[in-house]
Amino acid sequence: LVNGEMADVTHQLEHRISKLEGVLHLEKMITASGGKIFATNGKKADFLTTLKTCKEAGGSIATPRNPGENDAILYFVKSFNTYAYLGIKESLIPGKFQFLDGTKLNYANWHLNEPSGKGEE
Repeated sequence: LVNGEMADVTHQLEHRISKLEGVLHLEKMITASGGKIFATNGKKADFLTTLKTCKEAGGSIATPRNPGENDAILYFVKSFNTYAYLGIKESLIPGKFQFLDGTKLNYANWHLNEPSGKGEE
């Protein structure tokens, strides 16, 4: 394609993506924070299925790294009235948590006395 045609195709694609994002926002399936896009398919699944689905979509399971990202995840929790899996796991030290890749958490916003290990958290 010549430059003018490439610019036209690019513009058309940007417009289509913008329309799709608008629909997803209306359906409460997508939100953004700090330049990151948070999305859900609205389906309930176990943790391993969630990890796989996120990877297949080219993303990763949500991991809040600041209050804005925490609010983006909370948006889905409230919209769908359900819990959300996070990309966090307990470390070898009980009561201490880390990212799935083993690096130390730099942000946490647990409720008082949580996580307690009782029930679904």
